Amino acid sequence: MAHHQTGTKNSTSKNPRTPEASKTSKAIRPTAVKGKTAPADPTAASTGNTRERTHISTSITTEGEMTANVLLEALGTTLAPELLVEALTHRSFSHEHPGAKNYERLEFLGDAVLELVSTETLYAAHPDMTEGQLAKMRAKAVSEESLSHIAREKLHVGPYILLGNGEAEQHGAEKSSILCDIVESLIGATFIQHGIDEARKVVHHLVDDTLAEVATEGPALDWKTSLTVKAHDMGLGEPYYRMSVSGPEYAQVFTAKAMLEGSDEVIGIGKGSSKRKAQLAAAEAGWKALDNRH
Repeated sequence: MAHHQTGTKNSTSKNPRTPEASKTSKAIRPTAVKGKTAPADPTAASTGNTRERTHISTSITTEGEMTANVLLEALGTTLAPELLVEALTHRSFSHEHPGAKNYERLEFLGDAVLELVSTETLYAAHPDMTEGQLAKMRAKAVSEESLSHIAREKLHVGPYILLGNGEAEQHGAEKSSILCDIVESLIGATFIQHGIDEARKVVHHLVDDTLAEVATEGPALDWKTSLTVKAHDMGLGEPYYRMSVSGPEYAQVFTAKAMLEGSDEVIGIGKGSSKRKAQLAAAEAGWKALDNRH
């Protein structure tokens, strides 16, 4: 499949740089969907950590080309501008601007590619480990904590994320759940444009360090199992989780409270963009709370 370089042409009068675009803004613009009109207010986009306004256009401006290339260099591949913008667009933005594609489909695909490549890497690197041990290492390597760290420290992707006004006001570009999603959506976009071989290279580039580290970690490989084991060792009841959810449909936050059977005490609280992530965070907090009692 042909590789499409991002932004190699200068912007012309067709896509002029506008006064509203801040020189410090990453200037990546949401693309107009073919056959649909752009939002009525052409200055309604807000990016990442800024409150700057940018015009909706069908490409990335010259300024955006330079900053987009920095991101793609960190990612280790090339992406067509329209695909890159889709991979960086949160559903809160598309909720405010009907017709703008968000990253959720790419995230869904990227999650599967990430799991496949992580699994085959761990399988080859640890021939003596059981299925259970490999599964725990993989879960840790592709966890929200690990992927959001990659987003912050390797990709520095926060300022590029396109958010709706409400999510931007809540510093959505700093949220681990969104950063984790973005890593997966970028992997998915790579697969769409270049296929599995290039996507595999990107995954190795991003997570090989993490895959090597997880083999040396203890309870962090599976906090829920580790909490159960610790509770049993201490003669305590079986852990369970009380769930609640808050926030609008497009940005729900799940809260889990880790508790022990036979007790009303909450030993750990965790939040996340899914029940699973919230329970893992609560289990980690609960494990550490019990460990401190020794």
